[in-house]
Amino acid sequence: MTRLLDLRSISAAYDRVRALQDVSLHVDKGEVIALIGANGAGKSTILRAITGLIRPVAGEIHLESERIDGLRPDQIVRRNVAMVPEGRRIYPLMTVKENLLMGAYKRSDKAGILQDLERLFVRFPRLKERLSQSAGSLSGGEQQMVAIGRALMARPTLLLLDEPSLGLAPQVVREIARTIRDLNREEGMSIILVEQNSRMALKISNRAYGLSTGKIVISGISRDLLSDDRIREIYLGGAV
Repeated sequence: MTRLLDLRSISAAYDRVRALQDVSLHVDKGEVIALIGANGAGKSTILRAITGLIRPVAGEIHLESERIDGLRPDQIVRRNVAMVPEGRRIYPLMTVKENLLMGAYKRSDKAGILQDLERLFVRFPRLKERLSQSAGSLSGGEQQMVAIGRALMARPTLLLLDEPSLGLAPQVVREIARTIRDLNREEGMSIILVEQNSRMALKISNRAYGLSTGKIVISGISRDLLSDDRIREIYLGGAV
């Protein structure tokens, strides 16, 4: 497979607190990669390093053979990387349509933007029904759809999802999981999924990395890790 993203011996810190220590991982084109682990394990820090929100103190990040760890976040977005942040971070006073169009701010192809909006409404029909509604008035699940839709409007080749199931009802979590699977299977989108819901993440990903205190402690094919006792004990609470 063709390599899309490479993290090579990345270390990162917040002030003097080391958040990542010598982390290496990769994403091939068309893969869904899961990052699993407890709170504070370093999962979100990896996404922040990829998107330029923090600068690694050591190591390198390469996107399609180009080194990007010295680039600004806006420069990385222009290389077709989009992130759905933890907690959704939508603009609550703006309408659903305005939120979605914010994802296309770097684009100038008006016809393509309108076409992508219509495709988005097929994927998330509830958003079309609430297009002129303020995003802050939506349910948590609908807000997550807005956050994902906003990222998709950037036409990413690499989509980063930070805890997309957090705080959502089980039925909505299943819907989000289906969306992730469909984006990968139907559009060939490469995805990095950060999830505390490790069972769900392992079921819809190709490979996974398990983190603990800023280090990768286990990695492998997701379906194999589902039955791995170490995953069961550390990440799944002992039951699958």
